[in-house]
Amino acid sequence: MTPEDRFPGPEHPDSGPRHQPDLDVLPYGTYYEPEPASGYSEAPYEAETYSGYGGARYLEQHWPVPGTEHGPGAGAGDGHGGHGGHQGYEPPALSDHPATAHGGNGGHQGHPEQRERQSDDPPTIELGPPLAEPGLPYHPYPAPGPGEPPGPLYVVGDVHGYLDELLAALRHQGLVDADGHWSAGRSRIWFLGDFTDRGPDGIGVIDLVMQLAAEAAAAGGYCRALMGNHELLFLGAARYGDEPVQSTAGTASFLAAWRLNGGQQHDLERLETHHISWLSRLPAIALEDDHLLLHSDTTAYLEYGESIAEVNDAVHDLLADEGVDEWWDCFRRFTKRFAFRGDAGPTAVRELLASYGGARVVHGHSPIPYLTGAVHSDDGMPPHIPGPYVYADDLAVAMDGGVTMDGRLLVARLPI
Repeated sequence: MTPEDRFPGPEHPDSGPRHQPDLDVLPYGTYYEPEPASGYSEAPYEAETYSGYGGARYLEQHWPVPGTEHGPGAGAGDGHGGHGGHQGYEPPALSDHPATAHGGNGGHQGHPEQRERQSDDPPTIELGPPLAEPGLPYHPYPAPGPGEPPGPLYVVGDVHGYLDELLAALRHQGLVDADGHWSAGRSRIWFLGDFTDRGPDGIGVIDLVMQLAAEAAAAGGYCRALMGNHELLFLGAARYGDEPVQSTAGTASFLAAWRLNGGQQHDLERLETHHISWLSRLPAIALEDDHLLLHSDTTAYLEYGESIAEVNDAVHDLLADEGVDEWWDCFRRFTKRFAFRGDAGPTAVRELLASYGGARVVHGHSPIPYLTGAVHSDDGMPPHIPGPYVYADDLAVAMDGGVTMDGRLLVARLPI
């Protein structure tokens, strides 16, 4: 029995039916899985990458045992960080956060044969502190003093409009309070992109992240976000609409591609100038604590610059000045996926790390069930996602838990 089977964490609310397909598609309905990048050996794209394949494994979510002190409470100097130890922790009920509960899709047991593929004692990414007792204020960190080190670092996988699930996951980590406000002191959070499309409330997700960014800054921490391919698609749909673009699949438009990929009309109708301004300035790539943060598992970033600053400037300049075809080409490049999977994967990761720095890539974009080959279950159960997925010789961490396909919206604390 693995830890997530015993303590599966919070059950996430069910925001309604999941919109298919779960991989991005270009016009005329073809999945966009590009050929291997030139210079790499042929990658076995059809091969399953279960635990053990190329060093891949899950980083299991180790939930605290009721009646014992949780690891992060041991203090910041022990390698885990400290929020103060709370004993006797129980996962919070859905009523503890403002989202409306409609049932749960978290904590799936998974197949025994799949669990057997996981190592007996895999390393973990700690997922944050237990919550305070109900009704008590939660202030895990004081304001930072001069020369103090930064707070712990968290990453959030693809949200795709599932606001209720996002609030539940952040609340379970102690990063927001029962009213959805920042409660993590000087902690640091990076969202890996893809706020909208497929789910019911993409604009609500953007509003929440913008709110948390302001509240975190006031508390001495920060909340930041990367630009995903769905941000490029959403902004393109708003700016260019049905204006034709030239694509390899024939003449298409941003609006048609956005609808094909789960675009929600009510999100487009609620999009305001301040949303556009904020989204347009998001970086495409970042480096934090030796983690190279990307949205997409692709080497296409190398086509936009040899440094992080060059890549971000190139994307921002393109969104500000270039035309519809250049914008479309950027969207297509950042929609590529699976560059880190298979035999050629470690080589691709190392090329990115050599250019941009860091010791490991952390990305969203490609749902973990597709990376592991566990998309379809014989018994109809949702995919088993125990936590972030490490692969490519331990050089890559996948964070898209497949919330759009009844998986899990992942929020994970990275090692500092």
